[in-house]
Amino acid sequence: MRIKKFEIGNFIVGIPEDIGPRVIHFSLKKYPDKNVFELLPDLTIDTKEGKWHIYGGHRLWTSPEDNPRSYSLDDKPVRIEKFKEFIKIYGNTEIQNSVEKQIEIKKIEQGLEVNHIIKNIGRWPIKFGAWCLSVMKKGGFAIIPIVPKKVDKYGLLPDRHISLWQYTDISDKRLILNKNFIFVKQDVGIKKPFKIGVNVNENWVAYYVDRFLFVKSFETEKGEYPDFGCNVEVYTNSQFLELETLSPLKIVEPQSIIEYKEIWNIVEIGEIKPQEQEIRKVLKDYLPLG
Repeated sequence: MRIKKFEIGNFIVGIPEDIGPRVIHFSLKKYPDKNVFELLPDLTIDTKEGKWHIYGGHRLWTSPEDNPRSYSLDDKPVRIEKFKEFIKIYGNTEIQNSVEKQIEIKKIEQGLEVNHIIKNIGRWPIKFGAWCLSVMKKGGFAIIPIVPKKVDKYGLLPDRHISLWQYTDISDKRLILNKNFIFVKQDVGIKKPFKIGVNVNENWVAYYVDRFLFVKSFETEKGEYPDFGCNVEVYTNSQFLELETLSPLKIVEPQSIIEYKEIWNIVEIGEIKPQEQEIRKVLKDYLPLG
């Protein structure tokens, strides 16, 4: 895999030239070898189109998940354009899915803005959402905010929910439920997959590993979200953990696009544990904790 590395603001971003659109490396400029993403060049899934490689890093899919649509091969060279503090990655046409994907990365005050663009190149409308998946380095844990929010005058209606997959075991020791946070640990000793989905009231999700906190912030919209209404999902097994955000499902007309933005940041915060009080104390200067 040929990777071009770029310095943007306080960060180093690594983009593969021969697959994608992907972001395969993300680190602080101060610590160029501390990539928060996991690389998995040999892990594959068999599909009707051939072997799909997860590769690792960050990728863009359309939701809801399906096979082979979600697993369309992205193993061809991509076009990369670099401007001052701005990068554009052009994916190849997915003829079977009638879409084209782009990822744009630019420096902003809060970190890096990562814009995900999917165009309907077909002849009729398609219903889908943007689904942004980051394969995180082993040995850390995800932080999902589940802070309560009053949604009606008397507080009688539910304000949050959790989605579970058929392979999800809610007694799994990797899952830690607290009052305001869900923690999901990546454990190299547990092969069984685990996944959880949430509709968070706060517009961020994070992953901690090796003294660094990777934060994704995003805008929430009213609308129909996939997987029973999830805008954040976390999947893990013994090899990696995926930190995922999702846009609402939309009907995209021919030659029209859907856009979805994340804001990325990395903060060096020292040692922390997946415990409510410790998280609130350490992260209050970096995140909106309600």
